[in-house]
Amino acid sequence: MTTINDVARAAGVSPATVSRVFNGGRVTPERAERVRRAAEELGFAPNRVARSLRTQRGSVIGLVIPDIENPFFTSLARGVEDAAQQTNLSVVLCNSDGEVDKERRYLSIALAEHMAGVIVAAASRDRTDLSALTDRGMPVVAVDRRPRGASVDAVLVDNMHGGEAATEHLAARGYRRIACIAGPPGVSTAEERLAGYRDGLRAALRARDVPEDEIDDVLATLTRHGDYRVEGGRAAMAELLALPEPPDAVFVANNLMTVGALQALREAGLGPPDFGVLSFGDVPWAPLITPSLTAVELPSYDLGWTAAGLLQDRIAGRKKPLQTVVLRTALRVRDSTAGPRR
Repeated sequence: MTTINDVARAAGVSPATVSRVFNGGRVTPERAERVRRAAEELGFAPNRVARSLRTQRGSVIGLVIPDIENPFFTSLARGVEDAAQQTNLSVVLCNSDGEVDKERRYLSIALAEHMAGVIVAAASRDRTDLSALTDRGMPVVAVDRRPRGASVDAVLVDNMHGGEAATEHLAARGYRRIACIAGPPGVSTAEERLAGYRDGLRAALRARDVPEDEIDDVLATLTRHGDYRVEGGRAAMAELLALPEPPDAVFVANNLMTVGALQALREAGLGPPDFGVLSFGDVPWAPLITPSLTAVELPSYDLGWTAAGLLQDRIAGRKKPLQTVVLRTALRVRDSTAGPRR
């Protein structure tokens, strides 16, 4: 996204001169022509940016999330908005669809529109780049996911603990072959939840005196990756059910993939509690289905509220070291993990 500074450099003038050209100010014809030529070559959008120059960094923050259809991010966004309203900030919601290129375009727009700051749930741990914002002094807070190497405040979830607690619960209820439908590789939340599952299952298998080399084989066999969407969960569950020795329980790394996993189980004539199902991410309908769904409850609203608070501090110019706030999960035990009937 081309900014006023880019046009100014190309035309060899100051940003203030570019502003005067597009706002009807007094500029020599020669300079005005250079500015217009540079703007045309760079694809500069003068009306929008001129308006931004007048408002400057006033009262708008950006919220970039991967999937607004996911109830987790819907609740997170509400937390951001409610907190922002406390200081008369408005929130512009941007849905990246988990695509780095789309996310990058939204971050460029935040710069071009001179937003007061941005909250980002990164599309990728390794490829999301926040430096364009931080290098220009824009306040940024990472929420739920922190990109590698980003020097920003962050509000995160203890995903590893939640994954481990979920797997330990399934093992304690008598399930023997506990599978995991993990999220996309390269997404920090997915990898942390998978690591928790592995630690929990490894401990359960050791308690049954399973040899270490066999434990590694079991972990590899019973793990599938999905895309954090319904169809990804359905496909992964179908693969697990097709194994020569299928699982008798599954830990699913997010709520949308859990819906897909339940669809695949129903198509196969299976279901909880004989086949245990545990979702990472609670949803309002979880207690209402039969049997009710056991889930790891995420502090999604609190994530948004806390991230907005950290961003407001930075916007206000409060000088303090970078902060990382980690919120805990809670296991909501219901009927879908009551244990298999032997």
